[in-house]
Amino acid sequence: MTDSSDQPDFDTLAVRAGRMQSDFQEHAEALFLTSSFTYKSAAEAARKFANQEPGFLYSRFTNPTVTMFQQRLAALEGAQDCIATATGMAAIAATVFGLLKQGDHMVSSRSVFGTVVPLFDQIAARLGIETTWVDGSDLDAWRAAMRPNTRLLFCEMPSNPLNEYVDVDAVAAIAHERDALLAVDNCLLTPALFRPLAHGADLVIHSATKYLDGQGRVLAGAVCGATSLIEPIYMYVRTAGSSLSPFNAWVCLKGMETLRLRMEAQSGKTLELARRLEQKWLKTGVLRRVWYGGLESHPQHALAKRLAPMQGAVLAFELSGGQEAAWRVIDACKMISITANLGDTKTTITHPATTTHARLSAAERAAAGISDGLVRVAVGLESVDDIERDLARTLGR
Repeated sequence: MTDSSDQPDFDTLAVRAGRMQSDFQEHAEALFLTSSFTYKSAAEAARKFANQEPGFLYSRFTNPTVTMFQQRLAALEGAQDCIATATGMAAIAATVFGLLKQGDHMVSSRSVFGTVVPLFDQIAARLGIETTWVDGSDLDAWRAAMRPNTRLLFCEMPSNPLNEYVDVDAVAAIAHERDALLAVDNCLLTPALFRPLAHGADLVIHSATKYLDGQGRVLAGAVCGATSLIEPIYMYVRTAGSSLSPFNAWVCLKGMETLRLRMEAQSGKTLELARRLEQKWLKTGVLRRVWYGGLESHPQHALAKRLAPMQGAVLAFELSGGQEAAWRVIDACKMISITANLGDTKTTITHPATTTHARLSAAERAAAGISDGLVRVAVGLESVDDIERDLARTLGR
């Protein structure tokens, strides 16, 4: 039996897990920019393509740099296996289409990234996979939505942008009572702050574009879980071609080395900013509400603290003046970047109703809590004083 004291902790895994060296014995992880690999004979090629001998075949489905990224992320999430994809949405699509078939049913929280809605309600539905949408915080709603043909439950935890928390332990139990799977999008907290598999989830999905890279450089995605679940997802990715490029894998691989440092620093700054916004601007009537799981005023604050020691780097606030007021705050920013991306070391700001959730109907946005006055801020590593000063240019008017 292995002594648990011999197992590396998170910080060590973030810089050491998955490392492979070539014959050159390089110290930094190598970037293998090749589309294919050669063999010493036709017989060797045949053995490798038949999975009778280990080796790399073709970078659409096997590449050393991508493999290092997959192994490191699996180690950080406490998963047996991982498959990398071209984007976070590709990871969600691969999970659905790799595991489900015509006639299957899903249950999903309403509070998800905007593009997930048309993926489930239009593309998956067209292929005979039906989705029921629920309030992710309502355990009775999850139970009531279950059917005999329910195969997958899906949620973001916490949600973007409203910081809705899902009791992953309880929802996993609901799924497993009916022989269904629970997939959790862990984009906002990352394994540095929360590991869904340790709370009963079966699969963890990432948009590695965000915090795993951490500097807004590349697109990437991944799914982590048991090998038995990852294999059919891998076969979908291999066949459909939604694989991760070696260069993007290398960027994310290096980004993960500082993951905990960034997540802790950015989470701390976000909590401080959220408290200042709540204390200074709610009482003036300029803001109607601030959404952040670390605030004591958040309705799920106790659950948020139970699940994670820190609550990530995304907050949202609603302005009393609707879209006009929201756009005025955004347009007045001189330092904060106006962009729909998040997870960067640079603070970003966006208007979800007209960017990340623009593809939803007005009714769908209302159901998801995305109002016209809502503004999302993804806090980076700048001074909190400077971030607040930038936001306050119009808040005081």
